[in-house]
Amino acid sequence: MPKLKCESRRTGEKTFTAWPDGALRVCLFGAALDTANLGVSALGKSVVHALRRAAPDSNVAVFDFGRGTDTCQLDSSGNTKPIIRCGAYHTRRIYRPESLWNIRVSAHLGGLWNRGARLLRAADAVLDITGGDSFTDLYGPWRFRAVTLCKQIALELGKPLVLLPQTYGPFASSRNRRIAQDIVRRSAMAWARDERSFDVLKELLGDAFDPARHRSGVDVAFSLPAVRPAEDALGAAAEWLGDKSAPLAGLNVSGLLMNRPGTAARQYGFQAHYGEAVISLVRRLLKDSGARILLIPHVVTPPGHYESDIGAYQRVADAVANAAGGRVTVLPALHDPCEVKWAISQLDWFCGTRMHSTIAALSSGVPAAAIAYSPKTLGVFETCGQGAHVADPRQLDTGEVVERLWQSWAAREKARESLQATLPAVLRRAEEQMDAIVAECVKRSTEDAEAGAPP
Repeated sequence: MPKLKCESRRTGEKTFTAWPDGALRVCLFGAALDTANLGVSALGKSVVHALRRAAPDSNVAVFDFGRGTDTCQLDSSGNTKPIIRCGAYHTRRIYRPESLWNIRVSAHLGGLWNRGARLLRAADAVLDITGGDSFTDLYGPWRFRAVTLCKQIALELGKPLVLLPQTYGPFASSRNRRIAQDIVRRSAMAWARDERSFDVLKELLGDAFDPARHRSGVDVAFSLPAVRPAEDALGAAAEWLGDKSAPLAGLNVSGLLMNRPGTAARQYGFQAHYGEAVISLVRRLLKDSGARILLIPHVVTPPGHYESDIGAYQRVADAVANAAGGRVTVLPALHDPCEVKWAISQLDWFCGTRMHSTIAALSSGVPAAAIAYSPKTLGVFETCGQGAHVADPRQLDTGEVVERLWQSWAAREKARESLQATLPAVLRRAEEQMDAIVAECVKRSTEDAEAGAPP
């Protein structure tokens, strides 16, 4: 089972976690393994899982927001080779060894005392996924600097940088656009996770586009394994999952949009009222279908946090309490995206706002709909031939969003048949893209070794 078992973080130089002897040495940025945002964790675990499938002897270091270094094991195939975790993040405390600026300077000075710098200098390749959709300046200058700095460090060290399947742009600033353009042009490979984003990538590259290096792929989370949780972790939902006596619909509600509706509406330009649309959908399912409804959180920060899905679910449950009749319950917060994927795989239909919750459904062959607040979701659904099941509150009013989702529920069996036809090809692409990425990393490593390039 792909459980994460880690030692406590170590910070002393005497206990520095160095690369073990062996094959390919790869650093991963942009997807920590154990965040409260299960979409990000799904990306990290999917990359490690795919790497270990394509190159079982590979050594992997995941750079995250922790302090110091440790090792952990994470693989569903039984591969017990340890993964290194190393803190690396953008901070004003540049004296900290986890500071990206500290890592950058130390790397240029031979690595010095800095563990992250030494891991990077000895790496064969650097992979970066930018949280799947964060290679943009829409989240502000600090975030943009954070996601570009790690890429620039790799390029400055002369390491092959592979941009894993992700979304590119948009860029509000022409300066930031030029920075992103420079990074994608200098990368060894750059992958987009859907055709819409691939068009943006090609536009960034201009005459530097090379079809051998710049590719259209699929979201790496399509290869995330599903793992059944312990029975006691499922709470009241345990009786429903796998029980086919009544249809079971799953619903993921985004705390980011539900908890601060005014802010979310202004930030994303909604015509529809997100919270009202979600509650109206639940009420219609209760009134016009015999379905039971399972609310599934995918960002499991505490309820007081503005992004918490858990707090959002309580508001939905309270709003429909009089009509629920015992047909609405909440899946307890699970911290492993593999376990949440298993729960979603047991559903008859799923509607999500967190995009990687919907990928858990699509990749399991479960008919799915999405309430989308950015173009990324439509691109992913189109990859599976399911674009008609996306409701965009930026373009639809509240009633239209609910109607689009209801039509998705009504057409779930047709969607299931469509997924059965398209999904095998998508899963093959997920495997083939990692095979191509590993092959490129091995090739670059071999070329550097033959050229006598210093670490």
